[in-house]
Amino acid sequence: MIIEKIIGNISKFDQHHLHIERVYMQSDDLVKRVKRVVTDHGNELGIRLKENRELQDGDILYMDEHNAIVVSVLEDEVLSILPTSLQQMGEIAHQLGNRHLPAQFEGNEMIVQYDRLVEELLQQLSVPYKREKRKVKQAFRHIGHHHDA
Repeated sequence: MIIEKIIGNISKFDQHHLHIERVYMQSDDLVKRVKRVVTDHGNELGIRLKENRELQDGDILYMDEHNAIVVSVLEDEVLSILPTSLQQMGEIAHQLGNRHLPAQFEGNEMIVQYDRLVEELLQQLSVPYKREKRKVKQAFRHIGHHHDA
């Protein structure tokens, strides 16, 4: 079966009558529009998205009256940064920006993929953080650019 579009997100559907198969993916696989995957029931699927959209946790790849195939994102090891002030947020955002590290924001938290050097920096700057495994809502998007000479 080839999947070319996302039907919707399972969080917006009544799931009680559905048998759900899951496709487990790493968060960085969410940005790939073409891929081969296997469900937790052993069914192989090809994904070739026509729409210019990234996959998200809970996206429905297939659905009929009784069955659905749903994307489930695996947990990433992350640093959840909890700045105590706007100044501290600015300082750490500047440091992360200099390292070209993508961040996500949830509530008062800044979330970055785990990096030992960033953890050491947070400790040096006395910025509160937690190292944890966490399911992120979208892929960390690495931003590449160059500095003009």
